[in-house]
Amino acid sequence: MPDAFATRTLDIATGASETVHDLTGSCVAFLREVADGRDGLLNVFVPHATAGIAIIETGAGSDDDLLDALQTLLPADDRWRHRHGSAGHGRDHVLPAIVPPHATLPVISGRLELGTWQSVCLVDTNRDNANRQVRLSFLG
Repeated sequence: MPDAFATRTLDIATGASETVHDLTGSCVAFLREVADGRDGLLNVFVPHATAGIAIIETGAGSDDDLLDALQTLLPADDRWRHRHGSAGHGRDHVLPAIVPPHATLPVISGRLELGTWQSVCLVDTNRDNANRQVRLSFLG
């Protein structure tokens, strides 16, 4: 019987601009290797204080709409008490309260069960940290 728990860390280069990075393909590939047709849960976790995980449609403008909405909710200006880094960086530390740093998703028969237009995405508004890690963990 395969192991009931498997985990992997992805290294993601997000660059120097705000981004929504699609992780779905990496999640599917990971499950193909470790799930072995089993039911279970996939946990996606970003161990950073300034990034989050979102389930959102990508490629049709929704990813840019999300970044625009976050800019409206969390403007990159001097209102923030947390003041190191780029101007407005304090907002990046508030982001995980709105876009949580994790998502737990169903896996049925070894396959990630997302809706038709759903993708698993890393949301990173921190222009000061171009390299992120994302941990994928399967329990099944």
